[in-house]
Amino acid sequence: MSMPMIPASTPDSGRILVIEDEPRLRIILKKQLEDAKDAKYDVRTAEDGIRGLEEIRRDPPDLILLDVMMPGLNGFDVCQRLKADPLTSRIPIIFLTAKSTLEDRLHGLEVFADDYLTKPWETRELLFRVRNQLKTRRAQLQSNALTGLPGNVLIETELTQRIAAGEKFAFLHLDLDFFKAYNDYYGYARGDALIRFTASLLHEVIKRHGGEKDFVGHIGGDDFVIITTPELSTPIAEAIMKEFDEKIREYYNPEDIARGHITVHSSRQGGVQNFEILSITILIVTNVAREIQHSAQVADVAKELKKIGKAKRGSCVMPDRRSDGTLVQPVREGTDAEGL
Repeated sequence: MSMPMIPASTPDSGRILVIEDEPRLRIILKKQLEDAKDAKYDVRTAEDGIRGLEEIRRDPPDLILLDVMMPGLNGFDVCQRLKADPLTSRIPIIFLTAKSTLEDRLHGLEVFADDYLTKPWETRELLFRVRNQLKTRRAQLQSNALTGLPGNVLIETELTQRIAAGEKFAFLHLDLDFFKAYNDYYGYARGDALIRFTASLLHEVIKRHGGEKDFVGHIGGDDFVIITTPELSTPIAEAIMKEFDEKIREYYNPEDIARGHITVHSSRQGGVQNFEILSITILIVTNVAREIQHSAQVADVAKELKKIGKAKRGSCVMPDRRSDGTLVQPVREGTDAEGL
């Protein structure tokens, strides 16, 4: 799976908090970071763990450089508190330490430190580790928290780059049918497990049937995206559909499988409603027979295809082979989805 990279000419940036009890080292770190070439770092400092925590609560940074050995609240304690708080748990922490024994490194891993920098350090190593952690942080912020897959920003970036490069591509929009009913019936924990299963399935199929530049993204909820080449799009879609249909029953209770549906109370329609076993609708948009100049065009075509695909029972692959506005029939066509 490819992921958009930050161009080399783009200055690195981020808000960094240095928590260090030695005044001389605080000054050195601040200067080394602020003087870094091709970077614009906003650097703040705190002289101990307590003040560091106060500063983080006031204005959470993008990265923390944290001294391990400090009077009062040491670095291990500060790290443990931050990683235990959902509001700060994803802020990367680089430990600053004069100790480099295996025991110290293991202790750092126990409290979920992200990296180590041993005193005395080289400026190049400091900047390298800072850049890496900030890059990871940016990827996390732009990724779906549940699946870890690239989210809307990265999907848009990837698609725009391929359009600008004049590449022939296929955009697959994958959508689970009746997922909301499944979530209402089984609860969010099992719904989340199903979403993670779907993300894993897409990865596995891409490994076996995809290309090196293939991209997998998660729009949100039960909507996923794959960007691949036109010639690989249908084999990938059909493999996903086949494996999804084979494995989805593992996520249902035996009695629901025996009935062939789940029954959900519907506040919108009143009474109860039956929903079949989950299926997957896969829409394929390509620029082979049409010119695509903007990502919005892809979304418009996918929206039209989705109307037809959602009207069919069962899993379905909907390729768009038109250039004149005429839609083709789905690869697998079920009966009309009325009366569910």
